[in-house]
Amino acid sequence: MVTLKPKFVSKYPIEGRSITPDVFAGKTIKEVSELEAWEGNRKLTLADLFEISDDTDSKDMIKIVGDASKVRNVGMNMTSGKILVDGEIGWHVGEMMRGGSIVVTGNTGSWAGSQMKGGTIEIKGDTGDYIGSAYRGSDKGMTGGTVIVHGNAGNEIGNNMKGGLIKVMGTVGIFAGVHMHGGTILIQGESARRAGGHMTGGKIILMGKTEDVLPSFSIEEIKKSVKVEGEKVVGPFYLFEGDMAADGKGKLYISQPNNPQLSSYEKYLE
Repeated sequence: MVTLKPKFVSKYPIEGRSITPDVFAGKTIKEVSELEAWEGNRKLTLADLFEISDDTDSKDMIKIVGDASKVRNVGMNMTSGKILVDGEIGWHVGEMMRGGSIVVTGNTGSWAGSQMKGGTIEIKGDTGDYIGSAYRGSDKGMTGGTVIVHGNAGNEIGNNMKGGLIKVMGTVGIFAGVHMHGGTILIQGESARRAGGHMTGGKIILMGKTEDVLPSFSIEEIKKSVKVEGEKVVGPFYLFEGDMAADGKGKLYISQPNNPQLSSYEKYLE
């Protein structure tokens, strides 16, 4: 296991895309120390920014200890192995990840798991906006893998998502699952407005309170439960379908007992 400890908290973003088990594999600790890293527009090495130690010959596990909140792109394109962040990490953790696992004990910046295809990211604190999302101008969001957030998340999680699972145990901001085409988003806490806007497929499960349902969704039925990755999530849930504004067939499950303000929709089921 290779351990990295930030030598200082930079004022500037640090490009950390070389910090993956794939890149570290087959290298000596000296070669790892000499890997390129950028602090703002300054080209440095990992050894300039981190204290680096190697506990074993294995390079398939990396541990980052301390405040790495300015370090971006850790785990980019990762295919196997494990990264443990004992602290905070910056934007784009696990970007385009294809396998392996990343565990963060603290908070992360935005874009966690953006465009990921496989593997698992577990965030035990809060995260920012755009989990598993596509970049601006792209429709290629997350297609596989799992992101679990124990705290809260920001806006537009699962933007253009096509597969995989995002599970948030806390609250989320607006537009969860916007432009979603497939996959599953499970939100245990409250959701802000406009969940599922322009979704065409996939399913969103809102177990807490939601501020609204877009008028371009139609209520279909009340379901006792819904399955997520083969496991039953007990409701009851209002099942809405939409977004009709995008000719969509996405499924929006909303907890009935936690959203009594939606009871007026029940008359359309009679």
